[in-house]
Amino acid sequence: MAEAEGKTERERERERVRSPPNFSGIAVPISVFVLLLGLSFKSKPLTSPPSRLFTAQELALHNGTDDSLPILLAILGSVFDVTKGKSHYGVGGGYSHFSGRDASRAFVSGNFSAWLDHLQTLFKAWVLSLVKTLSTGDGLTDSLRGLSSTEVKSVVEWRDFYFRSYTFVGKLIGVYYDSHGNPTKQLKGVEAKAARGAQLLEKQKKEEAKLPSCNSRWSQDKGGEVWCDNGYPRLIQRPLEIALTGKMSKRCACFKEDQLDQQGLEVYQECEFHAKRCRV
Repeated sequence: MAEAEGKTERERERERVRSPPNFSGIAVPISVFVLLLGLSFKSKPLTSPPSRLFTAQELALHNGTDDSLPILLAILGSVFDVTKGKSHYGVGGGYSHFSGRDASRAFVSGNFSAWLDHLQTLFKAWVLSLVKTLSTGDGLTDSLRGLSSTEVKSVVEWRDFYFRSYTFVGKLIGVYYDSHGNPTKQLKGVEAKAARGAQLLEKQKKEEAKLPSCNSRWSQDKGGEVWCDNGYPRLIQRPLEIALTGKMSKRCACFKEDQLDQQGLEVYQECEFHAKRCRV
């Protein structure tokens, strides 16, 4: 019996030798150590530097006249570094009047929607208006008082353009941001009005899609021309324009011959009734 028990004990010893070591007791401490080791080498998340708050007086110093300072401009209170466009925003540049200030109102163009016909004519009128603005100083202000929803929308789109194209460096304390950098009621109101403008434009776009627009082109030598591949060009009122801009305007649409007796259709001056091309 003792021999059997001894043999059994030796067999058990051999089994213990063959068996892999059991580290279950230290598995948790090892896993904790690995986790802590990984955390110690984990890179810190990248964070953008805090934006600076500018006063109007501080911003005015960055108008391009001091080569040791970056050229800055603000639009709707957001300040951008436009130094890389020094040839445009520096002294003598075509946009130098925008530097060192918030001239949000001067960014009104109304030319962001590609579907607007007579784009060249509208752009030409805007350029003439902008030249007058820059030469007289009128409109070089941050106030958008009295502008329509689509005009406000165009200013917001200009701000988005600067966010995409230039470096945002801070906020201007004043109309659109308070002394803590928080947006004011005026900024929230501007963004809400721009959103309404976008909705109205989309609605008008859908309405106008029911009637195909005329083809159009403009050149300095020949002026403007409109034409229809199918149908005849006619001027019609934009039904939502009053809500959009506070003014009535017209657009060119193509009508089939059996539609020409509809009310409200206007033939272009010096254009034949059945002409498919008209000078404008």
